[in-house]
Amino acid sequence: MMVAGIGSRKGVNAGEVLAAIETALEAHGLAMTALSALATASVKQDEPAIFSAGRELALPVIVVEDDALKSASSGTLSRSDLSQSKAGTPSVSEASALAAAGQGAKLLGPRTVLGPVTCAIAISGDAA
Repeated sequence: MMVAGIGSRKGVNAGEVLAAIETALEAHGLAMTALSALATASVKQDEPAIFSAGRELALPVIVVEDDALKSASSGTLSRSDLSQSKAGTPSVSEASALAAAGQGAKLLGPRTVLGPVTCAIAISGDAA
C-alpha cells in the first residue's frame, strides 16, 4: 500500500493539492497510479480541496485521528513548528502518510513542499 499524506494551509484548491502529489511522486520516480490512498490529519478534515483531489484520483481519503497521528510522529523526517502547534505533529503530511500506511510503514523521503501544500509518500511495511 502506498499513501500520499497531505498537509496544507487553509483555503488551498484541488489543483494545488494534485500538483503537490504529482511533484512528490515524480521525486521518487513514481506514477499517480502507484497510490492506494490519500491521508490527512483530522485537523484538515474540513479542507475540501483534499477530498476533491481524492475524488479526482478515485482514491479514498483517510482522515487520521489525533492519537494515531501523534504515534506516527516519531517517524517523521521534517519538522514544522506551525504543524507541531496546530496539529500536534512535526509534519502533518509525513505523519498522516505513515499512520495510514499502517504498522511498519516507511517514508520514501521527506515531504515535498509545493506552495501551500505538503505531500509525503509512505509505503506499508509489508511491501518490502
